[in-house]
Amino acid sequence: MKTLSVILLGILLCASCTDKTKEEEANREANLEKEKKAINDVIENETKAFFARDYNAWKANYAQTDYAFQAWSNNDGTFDSNVGWDDINKQIGRYIADNPEPVSSHPIVERKNVKYKFFDNNVAYLTWDQFNSDKMEKNFHHSKEVRLMEKIDGQWKIVCVSAFWDYKHLIPASRLPMIKKIANESRGKNKI
Repeated sequence: MKTLSVILLGILLCASCTDKTKEEEANREANLEKEKKAINDVIENETKAFFARDYNAWKANYAQTDYAFQAWSNNDGTFDSNVGWDDINKQIGRYIADNPEPVSSHPIVERKNVKYKFFDNNVAYLTWDQFNSDKMEKNFHHSKEVRLMEKIDGQWKIVCVSAFWDYKHLIPASRLPMIKKIANESRGKNKI
């Protein structure tokens, strides 16, 4: 009888441990989804603020550090970059001041295949495919995007922006429904 009691007690303890582990895992997953949403909100807010030419809202999304970084390709095959917040702020701040009209050069921006890698609770790395419409919303450019995010004072901030655009292969807007359904990375000759 004692042996049976010990066995039953062991089974109960194992069952309660399994329930606790499942609950902890569910909490971790819920927290991870909350963090992903917070990061997505920052990225969306930065894009909207830039096109609205709202300098203060745009600036609020960035880590204003000496290690902040931006780089992007240009349609002539060159690239531009800014290293450190002072450089980013000087170039983009000047651009917003020189182009105050809130007109988006890319009124439709579709982000697909977002991949997240959290290095700890305060650092996240993201990649995705982005489809950027022209002003007339007739064609799209495909870009591969990278963001490094850092949680500073409890808020996610953009630390690094890298954007590599395919200026050579335009995607007609008629393919937008296909873009919205894209499930796999596309590149080279097999672009949509």
